[in-house]
This record gives sequence, C-alpha cells and structure tokens, in this order.
Amino acid sequence: MRIAGVAHPQLPERMEVFDEKQRLFPEGCFAFDAAGHLAGYAISHPWTLNDVPPLDSLLKALPVAPDCLYLHDVALLPQARGSGAAAGLMAMLTRLADDCGLAHLALVSVYGTDKLWRPLGFEDAGQSEKLAAYGLSARYMVRRL
Repeated sequence: MRIAGVAHPQLPERMEVFDEKQRLFPEGCFAFDAAGHLAGYAISHPWTLNDVPPLDSLLKALPVAPDCLYLHDVALLPQARGSGAAAGLMAMLTRLADDCGLAHLALVSVYGTDKLWRPLGFEDAGQSEKLAAYGLSARYMVRRL
C-alpha cells in the first residue's frame, strides 16, 4: 500500500482489492527488491480480452475461459526505475501467460505511460467507458504473444 500510494496517488485502491487478486492468482503477483528493500510490485491475473476491470473493485472470481493475462498494476519506487525491472517483469509475465495458455497481455496505461509500454510491444486497443475512472490519459493496451 505504501508503494501504491507513491506510484498512484490519484488512483487509490483498497487493500482488499490487492488481497483478493493475490488470493485468486498468487502466481501473478511479483515483488521487486532493490538492495534488500521492497521497491515495487506487479499484480496480474487471467482475464477476458477487451474487458477493463473497474478500478478499486473486487473481481469475485476469475473468468472460466480467459484469453489474456491482465496486468492490474505495476508500480516501482523511483530508486527502482531504470534498473531493468520492466524487462525482467515482461519476461516473467510472458512465461506466465504462455504457461497458462494465454496469447495476449493486456493493461490500462495511466499517467501517459503508454510511451513506456509501446517499446515493450503493447499497442492501443480501443477505448471503454470503464477507462474514465483511470484518468484522462488512460489507454487500454494489448500485446500479442
């Protein structure tokens, strides 16, 4: 929650939202260590392509027939940025999606970070009214594996 508060001050989510995602799909939750200190995290879970989960909402269950690995949140403290964490994360998420038989990664880019996701293979994939809660710069992005 401390890292989420630093990384996403305008997009707060309740602790139970994080807890539920970790309970539903623990293999999709990662922590980043920098010099022995927690410096970031990533939370992902199987989901349905082109369906944006509402911000700060409980999923209740994962879809029976998912077709993408959804990156719910990636947050790094300033000291972890530029450390190669994003490249390492993409390798882990790609392996995880492949292990789950999923052909896509999907995410909502916020704060203009679409510039960071595009070089990692993500492309804009349309808009949704659900993006409004994520802010004006929000973009739904997909990477085909």
